[in-house]
Amino acid sequence: MNTTTVIQLITGALGSVGFGILFHMKKKYLPLAAVGGFISWMVFLLGKGLTAGSAVMILAAFVGSLISMGFVLLVSRKVRNMSMLVICGVMIGYICSAVTDFVVTFAEDSDIVNLHGWSQGSFSGMSWSNVKVAALMVGITLILTFFLSKPIGAYQLGEMYAQSMGVNIRVFRVLLILLSSVFSACVTAFAGPISFVGIAVPYLIKHLLGTAKPLVVIPATFLGGAVFSMGCDLIARMAFAPLELNISTVTSIFGAPIVIFMMIKGRKGK
Repeated sequence: MNTTTVIQLITGALGSVGFGILFHMKKKYLPLAAVGGFISWMVFLLGKGLTAGSAVMILAAFVGSLISMGFVLLVSRKVRNMSMLVICGVMIGYICSAVTDFVVTFAEDSDIVNLHGWSQGSFSGMSWSNVKVAALMVGITLILTFFLSKPIGAYQLGEMYAQSMGVNIRVFRVLLILLSSVFSACVTAFAGPISFVGIAVPYLIKHLLGTAKPLVVIPATFLGGAVFSMGCDLIARMAFAPLELNISTVTSIFGAPIVIFMMIKGRKGK
């Protein structure tokens, strides 16, 4: 990514803000307009064949993750039903798929196969340079997450209890959103969307260990998620060899029933 491309992306963001001001958009929505302009121009450049480095891919995925998270948080203010939130997440997935299809339409023939594989979830396109960048980002974020173990444990007992323990709820929520967005960005940037791992694995780990203590659950979830993903990737590669399935196909087969069971059990608990 050269200086010209960076200037184009910044111009796209500023242009969107300018149109927002021109049409009397509320000030609180101007940052969303800037992000939308940035992403729209990046999608256009990717469609023209722009190649991005590992750091840029993570940054783009991070911005997309923040937008998705913001949309879900806005919906959660109006909807308290977990099922509806899951459906909102699925709808975001469809929107992102539409954007991917747009990029594929204008991509070079040599890139179409890679884009299609990435959109379905695959580790095949990973390189050691990608692994190094992702490992660095995940390692730093994991250390920061461990520093939040005590606030997370207090927050699990309720907001009032967390506040009484000196936790700044607003700052704590922002940090959780940022950290979770970095984790999801590192995965999505290189492997694409891998379905149900982030919901099914923590649920299984918490029930297998019989505890919800962050100092225990966080590292166990990392290990459990790695084992689950590696196992699904092995099945995807070996089940119908020499044909290879997309890893999301396998994770959906094993993860979706767990999520359905979790939702049914949560509904009965009410």
